[in-house]
Amino acid sequence: MDIAVVIPTYNRYTFLQRALRSVFAQTLLAQEVIVVDDGSTDATQNILEEFPSIKYIYQTNQGVSAARNRGIIESSCEWITFLDSDDCWMPSKLQKHKEYHRFHSEIFMSCTQEQWIRNSTEISVAKRYRKTEQDLYEKSLLHCVIAPSSVCIHHSVFDKVGMFDPSFEVCEDYDLWLRIANYFSIGVIEEKLITKYGGHEDQLSFKHWGMDRFRVRALEKLLEEQSIQYKREDIVKMLLYKYKLLWKGAKKYNKTLSIKKYEDKIAFYENL
Repeated sequence: MDIAVVIPTYNRYTFLQRALRSVFAQTLLAQEVIVVDDGSTDATQNILEEFPSIKYIYQTNQGVSAARNRGIIESSCEWITFLDSDDCWMPSKLQKHKEYHRFHSEIFMSCTQEQWIRNSTEISVAKRYRKTEQDLYEKSLLHCVIAPSSVCIHHSVFDKVGMFDPSFEVCEDYDLWLRIANYFSIGVIEEKLITKYGGHEDQLSFKHWGMDRFRVRALEKLLEEQSIQYKREDIVKMLLYKYKLLWKGAKKYNKTLSIKKYEDKIAFYENL
């Protein structure tokens, strides 16, 4: 099982050092470690001095999706893992993925549980983000419960469903995981094998209000797929739920144009 690690980064040199140390501390080392520098203006290019064996790729700033996609394209490995540059892995993460797929050869994507650290303190993972294989699809419709840093994906999956959609500024992972879940079962490794750090200012989720605005885009895009007919009812129900939340938010802040838009969407999906 040959595994590549794809790390997108932008102006996170210190975080990137921590992330890479966790990659090279693995009990099972990856065959490729690809860092895609998405136009950094800090000292990120110096990372090769500390980690000379990595494959370092610099590109003009195009966003995290384009950076991850570049890493996928540049990889020659059968399996792809992702690590956000502000996260890190537990030492046995890659070993656990290898063991899981050895005994579940029919599964082409797996993810792990996660530890959350905010302002140097571990916080409890909210119940809605705790993953089980039994309800993973349903939970994934409501929220993005799968962290990119937690996954291991067979390269053929991208050939089937495509890669990250660069038109999404955020929720690009929500969009991809749902597309994958339409065709493939997703395995869950019941161990906390990644650490997600929160609270720093450049987190993408802090830069955008109303994240459901992006999620409804992904759901509507999914609804256009002919292969999801048996899941169509679940997607329509979720669209109705999310548009009603967006409508309430628009009413609260008196966003007149958005109110009308969301009322039209609600009427459309109620009559679908």
